[in-house]
Amino acid sequence: MPSGGKPRRSASAIVADTASGHHLLTVHGYSRTKGVPTGECVKSRPFDIGGHRWRIDYYPNGVRAEVADYVSLSLMLDEDEGVAAAPAVKAQYDIRLAGEAEEEEEEGAALASASVDDFTPGRGWVYTTFVSREELEGSEHLRNDSFTVRCDIVVVRDYRAEDAAAGFVSVPACDLRRDLAGLLETEKGADVVFEVGGETVAAHRCVLAARSSVFAAELFGPMKEGKEDMKPEVFKALLRFAYTGLLPETRKEDQDVTCQHLLVAADRYGMRRLKLICEEKLCECINVGSAAIVLALAEQHRCEGLKKACFDFLAAPANLRAVVATEGFQHLSRSCPSLMAEVITMSLGIS
Repeated sequence: MPSGGKPRRSASAIVADTASGHHLLTVHGYSRTKGVPTGECVKSRPFDIGGHRWRIDYYPNGVRAEVADYVSLSLMLDEDEGVAAAPAVKAQYDIRLAGEAEEEEEEGAALASASVDDFTPGRGWVYTTFVSREELEGSEHLRNDSFTVRCDIVVVRDYRAEDAAAGFVSVPACDLRRDLAGLLETEKGADVVFEVGGETVAAHRCVLAARSSVFAAELFGPMKEGKEDMKPEVFKALLRFAYTGLLPETRKEDQDVTCQHLLVAADRYGMRRLKLICEEKLCECINVGSAAIVLALAEQHRCEGLKKACFDFLAAPANLRAVVATEGFQHLSRSCPSLMAEVITMSLGIS
């Protein structure tokens, strides 16, 4: 070191290149799956995460006799066994009952401390005692004889070295969502006011225009204020999603009604992601009391996935008979007569 000079510092980092995502698997007719023998499984449809194809194997009566009182699940790499000579896929994973931790700041963030395991075609990792049947049957996760599990996967693609200016600087997580939520709550800088059900709601024209082409057309046209024909709590939830990307917190028993109203609002304002989130959640809430109403909603708002889920529920003769006796079915016959032909055709096929 030269005399009088300052010591030179340097830093580098090793970074894992990852891709993450999650998959929701719903088991409909849980009680009927208990007839599957111990050690035998029902395979999910394949799904893609991180450039690889996966599946979940569902063992209603455990993977072996010692755990026959448990539901077992396994995560499998569902790729061509002819590629077995290829390097193993390295991934972190977690499977849990859906609803335990639905909102994460970042996809896969909850897996930061999970081990990285090797997956090869036809080989997977098993949750031998995922949940006891007694615990599942006594929990709120089993509704209308159905439950949903969430599988989070982080695929580790590669490792690389790079210079680490970050070795001297600690960068916090992005707080844009929190800041925008605060902007909505405080109404600071708000430049548009909506009248909704006798209440006034202030918002920011640029934020709404960036999130919805419908808002953009309305707010940058001749309109200065808006009057909305929806419930105040629904409109406020729509705005909250526009600012934060989050759904409102609701009681589990109110979730289906909230999602029905939000789906209509999302369709009205062209907010496709919100509409799909509501559609996905409604697929999990279909029961005898709601099936006809949800089917009408799916038809009127062009929700093909939700419509298929309703018909899947109605494909069980007992469900169809019970739904036909509801007031919702009478509403369906009046509001969507075109659907009745499909329902009748299906009923003839399963009678």
